[in-house]
Amino acid sequence: MSLNKQCRVAADPAHSLELLTVGRVSVDIYAQQLGVSMTEATTFRKSIGGTSTNVAVAAARLGHRCATVTRVGDDEFGAYVRHALEHTFGVDTRFVRIDPELKTPLAFAELNPPEDPNIIFYREPRAPDQNLALDDVDLDVVREVPVLWVPASRFAWEPSRSTVAAMLDERRRRPHTVLDLDWRPMFWDSPAAASERIAPMLDRFSIAIGNREECEIAVGAREPDEAADRLLERGLSAAVVKLGADGVMVALDDGTRETIAPFPVEVICGLGSGDAFGGAFCHGLLNGWDLISTVEYGNAAGAIVANRLMCADDMPTMAEIDDFLASGLSTERRQAV
Repeated sequence: MSLNKQCRVAADPAHSLELLTVGRVSVDIYAQQLGVSMTEATTFRKSIGGTSTNVAVAAARLGHRCATVTRVGDDEFGAYVRHALEHTFGVDTRFVRIDPELKTPLAFAELNPPEDPNIIFYREPRAPDQNLALDDVDLDVVREVPVLWVPASRFAWEPSRSTVAAMLDERRRRPHTVLDLDWRPMFWDSPAAASERIAPMLDRFSIAIGNREECEIAVGAREPDEAADRLLERGLSAAVVKLGADGVMVALDDGTRETIAPFPVEVICGLGSGDAFGGAFCHGLLNGWDLISTVEYGNAAGAIVANRLMCADDMPTMAEIDDFLASGLSTERRQAV
């Protein structure tokens, strides 16, 4: 290969990213008083949020080249989101488009109780990310990026639903096409409506990740083994079922099935640990790890963030995760099933 050819490949945007996430973004406003209602809270801290955005931030914190596909409003908060992603968190903003009419969403976190916060969304009359269009993304990147991460909430609205479906058609179920089952009741008319939209999309992914309730929405089964069986029957190579205090079960299409125990930590804030898991999970995929090791790394990242207050700001570094794992907390933690 000539030097000129090498330079063209290196500059090609389809080859410059390792992770592409698709979804929502918001400006998150955290009450700084723990265990009080929004009526009583008096001081707040601003950051960015949104499931897919946080996953990109978490993976970028671990040294990966990440971008997210979303939209913000043509307003001060939209400018803040784009600046924070690029300059604070190191996430590529080439696909963060500006909607000329809608406002950037806000999400207020009422940390009452801290382990299960109440989120108050401001997305009226609708959020810019609901209007995702194919022109918002480079389909060469969609086809070639090593990991594509899509939350199931993308299928709650048009034109976002059709746009993401078309992206997945271009992707052709390439390995590491990940569906975050991401059940958010406030985004759907009903559980039945969510099931109707999410279930047909399973055929376009290679990995699905979700908790018991999310699996029930997607495949009609809450029991972990049955849920995993139904996911694998749809042609996925792996199903990752989160079991809360019981850990995470990994089921592979080769018959491997194993449960990885959780890390016992004091929960400071219940927000962000799942997104930290997602970013660390992508780190394992990008490094070619087996999924058991990948999930254990994700568990460690999630435990670290559960012991912190913020989401994006508090995503761990590799050194922090490695130190956490080296502390001995992970010894004899796996339980075969």
